Amino acid sequence: MRIKRRSFPFLLALALALLLSGEALAAPMLQQGSEGHDVLILQQGLKSLGYEVETDGVFGYSTYRAVIAFQRDEKLTISGKVDRGTWRALKKRTSEKKPTATAKPEERPKDEPAPAAVKAPESAPFLPKKKVDAIIKTAKKYLGTKYVFGGTTPKGFDCSGFVQYVFKQNGFTLPRAADEQYKLGQRVKKRAELEPGDLVFFSTYEKGASHCGIYLGKNQFIHVSSSKGVRVDNLDDSYWKPRWYGGKHIVKK
Repeated sequence: MRIKRRSFPFLLALALALLLSGEALAAPMLQQGSEGHDVLILQQGLKSLGYEVETDGVFGYSTYRAVIAFQRDEKLTISGKVDRGTWRALKKRTSEKKPTATAKPEERPKDEPAPAAVKAPESAPFLPKKKVDAIIKTAKKYLGTKYVFGGTTPKGFDCSGFVQYVFKQNGFTLPRAADEQYKLGQRVKKRAELEPGDLVFFSTYEKGASHCGIYLGKNQFIHVSSSKGVRVDNLDDSYWKPRWYGGKHIVKK
């Protein structure tokens, strides 16, 4: 028992370190057939290091070959699968990669215009249309489930925990928070452009994307209400309409 007591602080520190580590370290193992946000992050990281890979959010053959090449270069176990060791090495390599040097403002010739700000590219839609019905069916299965702050299971959900859980049940790994989920997909210019399966976001308790749900079609969306749990509401509802923040296309065309 003495050994176990002494080990507890170390184990607690280790658990906290893993919990507070970056997105990549928190990601699950990825392999051929995996799809979603974490795959896209993997692909973007590999591509930034010069590996030939398609950035489509689908772990296909090109991603498999790139992972093997990266593991070989980093002297890791060559498996073609992404485990914690591979994530750790990829994160380290991408953080070490220095940005291209640019002239300081005072060094730029007076007659040369300053470069325009570069807008960060949005991610590609990742949800196949054939998966939309399954996503919606899973979401509706939990109608009435109570709201729980920080909840991520059928025992109780918060808004982003519900969206994350529904997609996970269908093989897609989404970020945990609403503002991170808002980084997925492509912006819709008008609500009329939304398609079933897309994500919808609202600005509620703070500025920005602080509440989210899944669009069902016909102006309806399913989400977790803090007062009534998992339910279906209308985008034109007197409460939600003025709090509309934006919609994101995640469904592939």
